[in-house]
Amino acid sequence: MVSLEAIKSISATEDEARQAKLDAQQKAREAVEAAERTGKESVASAAVRAESEIAHLKHAADQKAAEQAQELASTTANRQAALRARAESRLDKAAQLIIERIVNV
Repeated sequence: MVSLEAIKSISATEDEARQAKLDAQQKAREAVEAAERTGKESVASAAVRAESEIAHLKHAADQKAAEQAQELASTTANRQAALRARAESRLDKAAQLIIERIVNV
């Protein structure tokens, strides 16, 4: 037969083992929660950095587009002025030709 002391000792050891198991489970849950929190914080931080980078790139693209639009407008205005000047110089010649044909008819 097993003595009362041995039974108490086995029971105490089983209780300690159960408590150790519960403690380990609790520590594991806490570690998982901490890891999830850290992961969420990292994702949030990366999202903020990405949004900042997107804003910067958008601003740079808008600025470049504005510069290109200004350059195109300037080039177009120069071409328009050159075409207008040529047309005006030809207008005098055209009017002269028309007058000559009307007078000589």
